[in-house]
Amino acid sequence: MARGVVAAGHPVSAQAGADALDAGGNAVDAAIAAVLASFAAEPLLTGFGAGGLMLVVPPGGDAVCLDFFVESPGRGADHDARAELVPWEVDFGDAAQVFNAGPASACTYGTAAGLAHASKRFGRLPLSELAGPAALLARDGVALNAEQAYVVGILEGIVTSTAESTAIFSPAGDLLIEGQSLRQPELADALELFGKEGSAPFHTGEIAAAVADWLAERGGIVTREDLASYEVVERKPVEVAYRGKRFLATPPPSAGGTLIALTLARLDQQPAPPSAVALVEAMQEAQQARDGEFLEGLTREGFAEQFLSSRLGSTTHVSTLDAEGLACSVTCSNGSSSGVVVPGTGVHLNNMLGEQDLNPEGFHKHPPGRRLPSMMTPAAVTENGRASLVIGSAGSNRIRSAIVQTVAGVVDHGMTVSEAIAAPRLHPEDGVVYCEPGIDVEALESEGFAVAPFRSPNLFFGGVQAVSAASDGSLDGGGDPRRGGAVAWAK
Repeated sequence: MARGVVAAGHPVSAQAGADALDAGGNAVDAAIAAVLASFAAEPLLTGFGAGGLMLVVPPGGDAVCLDFFVESPGRGADHDARAELVPWEVDFGDAAQVFNAGPASACTYGTAAGLAHASKRFGRLPLSELAGPAALLARDGVALNAEQAYVVGILEGIVTSTAESTAIFSPAGDLLIEGQSLRQPELADALELFGKEGSAPFHTGEIAAAVADWLAERGGIVTREDLASYEVVERKPVEVAYRGKRFLATPPPSAGGTLIALTLARLDQQPAPPSAVALVEAMQEAQQARDGEFLEGLTREGFAEQFLSSRLGSTTHVSTLDAEGLACSVTCSNGSSSGVVVPGTGVHLNNMLGEQDLNPEGFHKHPPGRRLPSMMTPAAVTENGRASLVIGSAGSNRIRSAIVQTVAGVVDHGMTVSEAIAAPRLHPEDGVVYCEPGIDVEALESEGFAVAPFRSPNLFFGGVQAVSAASDGSLDGGGDPRRGGAVAWAK
């Protein structure tokens, strides 16, 4: 029987996780190693300038969520000197979305703190052993695969908006394309420093100082005080029943887990498997519930339980399972990136203050120190106290619909993880139901829904990475072909 399985957004990331398992690590070590490797292999989606959420499910024990998502900055900042957000339209082919970048789009990051915390709390291997392979990848370079080249291409305006970012993604004057290697020597240095000293340099040391000073000179509002004040928070997952199993996900102040829980609970009240119409109706209810009162309530203790009981009566993801039954699901995101790369640090800052999905009430409205209400939802389905499905997704607001449909595919349709991930998806938003080929469009239109069909599967619909465990202990996994996802096995 395999020692474990890792699903990640890139073959290099997945293999790094499997290598950690082979070296004697557990599922959390594997997740950390895969995330660190993703900094080199999936550079616009994640990095030390990003934030994340991790769900750890011990067999027979209490699950815990590690919240190291981005915080709204601005402690001690000169807000009158804040720069304007820089809008860029990103074209997905059959849909377009505006992202805002630049120095003023950056939030206080948390990935270094979160990964170091997870390692100390759950890991077996030293950080240096987990970070070393990722540093080699960043220094030697990773060839862009088709999916990562596509991401670089659609974010061209952002990645060439500063000299520092251009030097990474367009080093010879032309944007890097599939097959060309992306090298990040300063990131390699940062990874080695992280392996030796953990998160301290990124929050109270030389990297924190460089980041804060660089932004202050350019109209950003992340300060030294913001970085030094940042803390990882352990939270109890939100939990609902689904088809006789339990669905566990990230709790408030993250928004995604609570909304997915509401969607699945609604579907659980209807016959299985859900139709396309039932999926849309349940998703729309969750979307409509995401109003100003909901967003404000996310900061209150016990909000998820109150919210659910009153109604019921650019991102990357890694999912891991080891042979002992320990499960780890971690999602990290740099948004669509800010274009701001701080010289000498290896840090490409996020643009979360410029992401409309995270700022639905308007930009720069969150007070300093508040975690942004992410849709990121590392999650798990459990049976008899053990994780049977470990799942998460990239994809901004489409994370919710991607996870719901994949869970339904596995639980309701009896699909394998890979089959459920590859199945056609839909996503309702702003009165339109976006559909991949294979969705029953006629049924939706007959119910009065406006439909926008895509010509082919697209990363617009998320990037699910998931692993599963059968009752006999056998492990399986699937990576999303929409984003170049891959699975690797420990020997």
